[in-house]
Amino acid sequence: MSAPEWGVLWDMDGTLVDTEPYWFAAEYEVVEEFGGTWSDEHAHLLVGSDLLDGAAYIKEHGGVPLEVHEIVRRLEASVARRTLEAIPWRPGARELLGELFAAGIPSALVTMAWRGSVTPVLEALPDGWMRASVTGDEVPPGRGKPQPDPYLRGAELLGLDPRSCIAIEDSRTGAASALAAGCVTVGVPNAVSLDGIDGLILRDTLEALTPADLATLVRTPA
Repeated sequence: MSAPEWGVLWDMDGTLVDTEPYWFAAEYEVVEEFGGTWSDEHAHLLVGSDLLDGAAYIKEHGGVPLEVHEIVRRLEASVARRTLEAIPWRPGARELLGELFAAGIPSALVTMAWRGSVTPVLEALPDGWMRASVTGDEVPPGRGKPQPDPYLRGAELLGLDPRSCIAIEDSRTGAASALAAGCVTVGVPNAVSLDGIDGLILRDTLEALTPADLATLVRTPA
């Protein structure tokens, strides 16, 4: 079988699955458990962030007297529990992923969620639909999104130049990471606005988007 010419790198929360509300609920839970106060404004600021950075923010602004790794553990456990109960696929995402697989176009997951909350989603997909995955706990400290490292690693796992990969994102932090890596980046807004990001290709939805549509966006590295 010949090597693929291009591939797709998927963000997870808010892009492949609509789990941002799960994360928001988990943040409220951990803050309120220790008598602190939280807000939707705080929650939206953390969309797409490295979980350790998010936990440090929660610790400071939510008054949570726990180490950041313990905060992450609690958030992840809460989200994983909810995800096991119901996986809320984003409109058109699962369909597009299946069509890419059928067309022989490889996909990889590139997320700042940690492995524990990612596994339920991956296990719900047919074998081969997601050829590789990069999670937040597998990225060197300080090198998560918006740094390019996660998307560079995703492209590497697919054996592709990042410039021949299309990244699909829903957050400003994630879009910055993908663009910095050199990926063609498609933004599908969900919890936050993506307006005003240079180089980002905006789509209202993934519904009716096809592999052929994405193929028209692929750049051939020089």
